[in-house]
Amino acid sequence: MIESQLADLMGDLPEGVSEGVALGTGLADGYDLFESPLGDVVVTFNPKGVSSVDLAEGDYASRFESRYGRPMLRAEAPRSWATHIPRALAIGTPGELPVDFRSVTEFQASVLRTAASIPKGEVRPYAWLAHEVERPGAVRAVGSTMARNPVPLIIPCHRVVRSDGQIGAYSLGGPRNKHDLLSHEGLDPSWLEELAARHVRIRANTSTGIFCHPTCSRIRRSKETNIIDLGSTDAAVSAGYRPCQICRPH
Repeated sequence: MIESQLADLMGDLPEGVSEGVALGTGLADGYDLFESPLGDVVVTFNPKGVSSVDLAEGDYASRFESRYGRPMLRAEAPRSWATHIPRALAIGTPGELPVDFRSVTEFQASVLRTAASIPKGEVRPYAWLAHEVERPGAVRAVGSTMARNPVPLIIPCHRVVRSDGQIGAYSLGGPRNKHDLLSHEGLDPSWLEELAARHVRIRANTSTGIFCHPTCSRIRRSKETNIIDLGSTDAAVSAGYRPCQICRPH
């Protein structure tokens, strides 16, 4: 079925330009299909790196050309990338895989690089990203950046939630896919939504005196009897707790 969908998806090239020249110069991006936790995805690449990730459904060739202004051509990824791409899709971070950030601004690229540091099975709010890139007032811009992420799954924007704790929207197929990805990574989306409804933003350990984001591996290893829920970092500091140096709650 996938092969039949690929048959007629080659974009138009400038007259006299061969496929090899187009791919080598960046006039077109190569693409191939890879497995992911959401099923098959289309990954595009060019000499600068991996440029996009999209679901392998519908007219993804037209979606790519409309957004990036160039066609995609079926091609094999460079040999080393062919190994790194499946790993990046599986663990949710680029690792050694280069990413082409030319479709986003410098600010957006810095936000995306920071989002790539969020560990698998954990989430961080928009406000955390804004603080991490030293733009604490740019929470809305961070949300827009997540919506514009050219390489979801590789840059794990599914691990970024609204500042009120709600799981929020997701650019790669909608909120249901975001819930499924978080579940796949060992989180319970219902639990996250329940914390948000109770206005819990921080969890603190009464034994260690440290406070964390609720999904931080450190607090999740703590005994539940030692954990208290708090509504903000200010409340945690006022209560005498100190921030976790691993998840760096702001």
